[in-house]
Amino acid sequence: MGEATGLDDRLPIRAVRKVEHAEALDEAGAAIGKAVRDRIAPGALKDALSGTWLGHALHPLMTDLVIASFLSATTLDLLGGDRDGKAAERLIAVGLASYPATALTGANDWADTEVVDPRIRRVGLAHAAANSAALILYAASLAARRRGRRGRGKLLGYTGVAALAVGGYLGAHMSFVQGVGPNQTAFDLGPVEWSDALEATRLTPGEPRSVVVDDTPVLLLRHGDALHAMHDRCSHRGCSLSDGEIDGELVVCGCHGSRFRLADGSVERGPATAPQPVFETRESEGTIQVRRSQPSG
Repeated sequence: MGEATGLDDRLPIRAVRKVEHAEALDEAGAAIGKAVRDRIAPGALKDALSGTWLGHALHPLMTDLVIASFLSATTLDLLGGDRDGKAAERLIAVGLASYPATALTGANDWADTEVVDPRIRRVGLAHAAANSAALILYAASLAARRRGRRGRGKLLGYTGVAALAVGGYLGAHMSFVQGVGPNQTAFDLGPVEWSDALEATRLTPGEPRSVVVDDTPVLLLRHGDALHAMHDRCSHRGCSLSDGEIDGELVVCGCHGSRFRLADGSVERGPATAPQPVFETRESEGTIQVRRSQPSG
């Protein structure tokens, strides 16, 4: 009997690992990422594309419309659909119309992350390439159907859904393996009990200080008469907020410009969609202590 095959030996995983290490993609990826960041600077447009107004990343919602439209058209092809094939044509048209905005929201999210890890850059490019192939194939499918070549249109649709599946797999890898998109503080809520953070004399007024409390990075700041403590890992892409700037009652992330209120961690401007956890503070025998904010009621 042969040796058991490990999970990491499965074909899809081997393939995506090869993409992660494809250094040939770096030059093009870096140029595209920079171009996107240069054109979508922090502000109203970036907030809209990031989903700041929604409190949730916008791109996953947009992908549902494109995927559902294309996949539904192909399902009708497989099951027979209506006599004249107009239903499948309309569904493909909806997917094609939804694609540009979906791609733009995805490019915005990817460009903010590709500088953090080159593997994300590479997988993101492959994800975009697969989805672009699906777009081209479904566009060709619609054109063939409208010329009366329904058989060719169906074949192109079947090929398009295969490309869409590859793109979906790579997108899921970025989200669930590489961590692109989730709130970076969601699984690190900070100390429950009062815990020592720093000797009070070592905190210079007006200067943010990064400390680690029970494995949680914490930003400490003595600002006016108040002592603030906030999770130091930006919820957007994980950058250290203590490396950013203090602007009045706000802390500004140095990576992508997200702005959080010191008092409660709420998002004043994106691209962040999730607020920063803030901690209760006190001084005890010359030591600053913090703990997770306790729920009211």
